Amino acid sequence: MGEEQEAGAADPRPLTAEAVEAALLGRTASMVSREVSAEAEVSLARARRLWHALGFQVVDDDAAMFTEADLVALRSVSRLTRDVGLEEDLALGMTRAFARTADRLAVWQTQLVAEAIMDPSEEAGPHEADARAVTDPAVAHRAAERLVDLADELEPLLVYAWRRHLANAIARMLADADRTDDPSAPARVIGFADLVNFTSHVRRMTERQLASLVQRFEHLATDVVTTHGGRVIKTVGDEILFVHTDPAAAAAIAIDLVAAMGEDELLPDVRVGMAWGSVVSRLGDVFGVTVNRASRLTSVTPSGRVFVDDELARRLGSVSGFRTTAQRRRTLRGIGTVTPSELQRAPGARRSAGSTLSPTISS
Repeated sequence: MGEEQEAGAADPRPLTAEAVEAALLGRTASMVSREVSAEAEVSLARARRLWHALGFQVVDDDAAMFTEADLVALRSVSRLTRDVGLEEDLALGMTRAFARTADRLAVWQTQLVAEAIMDPSEEAGPHEADARAVTDPAVAHRAAERLVDLADELEPLLVYAWRRHLANAIARMLADADRTDDPSAPARVIGFADLVNFTSHVRRMTERQLASLVQRFEHLATDVVTTHGGRVIKTVGDEILFVHTDPAAAAAIAIDLVAAMGEDELLPDVRVGMAWGSVVSRLGDVFGVTVNRASRLTSVTPSGRVFVDDELARRLGSVSGFRTTAQRRRTLRGIGTVTPSELQRAPGARRSAGSTLSPTISS
């Protein structure tokens, strides 16, 4: 035994793209589009629409790009429209939603595993925009093996998380439908948290340091927001957009974000702007004048402080534990002249549970 097995254990054959495909999808690609559409009993044009909705590049009809998993997916969409009665446009829209989310999720998790494997002393690492930018082949192969090994264990967690978030989304929809004022445009608190002087930090940091800073900001901010029952809509580098239905809980988020970032040695200070009003929700994002007002308000908020618009200040006026102080008038681009108020914790008020998220949270 010894020498051959020891040598094999010391130098395992690295995973190839074909081996990964077989491990995750059941077998390597061997079918062309016409075969898949014929076996699924759908038209080739319909099969192409599904492939496109999944976010994959349109391929030549003679290219062997498909597996049994693709056939199962096509049959599933066909059942949705044929047996369940779902309109095809709606079925494809649901498919696009899964695809866009899954693409970002897969890239994100690939980066996390590669970074966990990487030597901390290395300066070069996976770029935030593209998981393919792992520069060390050994790291890439080890990460690939780890991800393939974890896939079956992670899959039930993915389904659970989706069902849990679906339940929450349905509950919000039902609550909005019960409103008597304007159910077509539900009111929300929209908040933006923006890292101050982020550009100057970028100039002084390596790519790896910058990736660590952005990741730490996203982790810490997300923990604060979700602790108070808010939702993170998206993060864009140095800024996070969050939403809440409750002004008091949103106020706690803003105050705790400023406190948490101020206590973190790695992160610069943050400023937060918030506004109350109707919003339009589409494709998991939010739009409208309220969103624009909160964004513009953030741009004039001083470092380490929280500014709110007059409507949110009015709603927080009777909430214990907070106080608002009117500031000088500002002209916001695309919005007009406003009189923001600074939001602070009232004297003697205790920090909320969300603010106990310590700066030692893992990055």
